[in-house]
Amino acid sequence: MYKKILVPTDGSEVANNAAEHAVNLAKALNSKIYAVYIIDISAFVGIPTQAFWQSIRMLLEEEGKKAIKFVEDLAKEKGVDFEGIIKEGSPGEEIVKIAKEKEADLIVMGTSGRTGLDRFLLGSVAEKVIRTAPCPVMVVHK
Repeated sequence: MYKKILVPTDGSEVANNAAEHAVNLAKALNSKIYAVYIIDISAFVGIPTQAFWQSIRMLLEEEGKKAIKFVEDLAKEKGVDFEGIIKEGSPGEEIVKIAKEKEADLIVMGTSGRTGLDRFLLGSVAEKVIRTAPCPVMVVHK
């Protein structure tokens, strides 16, 4: 039924909990997990210098690699096929786009993520994904 499960993550506790649900489901259904981290470039519109943006981007990319690694480790522990994806863009739009590209059967995500300048707010992202996803969306609260 759900052979391709997409898991958006920002490395927050809520996102990690959603990833655990997704990996357990993938194990039970013999599915593949796609962990996705989106670098939200819209938060940095108007930053005056290219050098400053590059520094922030590198920090966000490192954070993304850590978030993806957490999901990868869960998948390896359970023997679940895994692919990690890091992209730049608007998180809600990119998640839906990747779901279409990968022909995901299910998206599993947290209701809210980290907040602050260097992190995107997953709550509004979850709402957008629920409204526009090409497949069912499972939302994990805590």
